[in-house]
Amino acid sequence: MKMTIEVDCTPEEARRFMGLPDVSSLNDHLVKEMQSKISANMSLLSADDFVKSWMAFGAGAQEQFRKLMDASLKAAS
Repeated sequence: MKMTIEVDCTPEEARRFMGLPDVSSLNDHLVKEMQSKISANMSLLSADDFVKSWMAFGAGAQEQFRKLMDASLKAAS
């Protein structure tokens, strides 16, 4: 015998029925924290800062970057 039960309720109603805790305030706090971290690190995405960070590693990093670009050009052609 096969039986199917369909329950029509909102996620909030299901959470309460199952006795699960309400973590929406914790979720809101984590989202705000992540947004502030992303906003603080947006400067790292600028090309200027990216190149400066590569230059800090010296000639070895520059040579690796040049090889990467050469390989990309060869693969594209």
